[in-house]
Amino acid sequence: MSAVANTPLPPRAPRARFQGSHLAVHGILIAYTLIALVPVLLVIANSLKPAGDIFTSPFSLPTPHHHDFSGYNTVWTQSHFTTYFTNSLIVTLASVFLVVLLSAMTAYALAEYDFLGNTFLALFFALGIMIPIRLGTVSILKLTKSLGLLDGTGVLGTVFTDRYAPLVALTLVYTAMGIPLGVFMLSQFMRQVPKDLKNAARVDGAGEYRVFRIVLPLVRPGLAAVAVFTIIPVWNDLLFPLILAPGEKTKTVTLGAQQFLGQFTSDWNSVLAALTMAMLPILALYIIFSRQFLAGLTRGAID
Repeated sequence: MSAVANTPLPPRAPRARFQGSHLAVHGILIAYTLIALVPVLLVIANSLKPAGDIFTSPFSLPTPHHHDFSGYNTVWTQSHFTTYFTNSLIVTLASVFLVVLLSAMTAYALAEYDFLGNTFLALFFALGIMIPIRLGTVSILKLTKSLGLLDGTGVLGTVFTDRYAPLVALTLVYTAMGIPLGVFMLSQFMRQVPKDLKNAARVDGAGEYRVFRIVLPLVRPGLAAVAVFTIIPVWNDLLFPLILAPGEKTKTVTLGAQQFLGQFTSDWNSVLAALTMAMLPILALYIIFSRQFLAGLTRGAID
């Protein structure tokens, strides 16, 4: 007993070194946060200032006695911003719904069933992450035109009319763009669901669709992460709306903001006001679902 009691304890790591590394990590995170937030805050602040101050003092803040709301007034009165916002909302919500649903169903099948071609399909979806969809812009344009989704004619165009046909084309493109990453992420979550739980449901008489509905709440963090990764590029995209939906009735928020940019003169107050109004919904959604989003990333990294 005395020999055990007198055994010296192993040396502890220097506390100062631990605190130093701790502070360094927090310093890097704070610096990255500032890099990400400062441009957003500058856009919001400059949208509330007179046009001259945007260039002479871009880092100053608007005051109650020195501000200008003309940009917001121009956006609301001289443009169809509500139409642009509605179009972006329709396309984004439809794309997120389809990406999450189809990715979850595909990931469940790849994780649950061992069939011929399982590995090939998984690699095929992973290949979709590495190849940018913008490389097929010309082919996508030809395909949507042949389907009549650009002008409301043809096979699908007559079904959705010229008002919604370009929005359907955008939704299909964004769905195809988001599914590979969604399948890759959700496959990891589906494999972590205990097989005993699913087998117990099958023993109780549940069909495969019922088992799938039981599994979905268990992978909710992964669903939230996929939704966030889909919302941001879809809402902020400019290329495909410019190509597939350039009409006044089908423009999105990002494309609508471009009308204030001219070759010789630009209404920067209106541009910044439109961008500010376009950012607010995304920021609100991210704040609401940030806990689920971070939980999905953390669980995926640990497991």
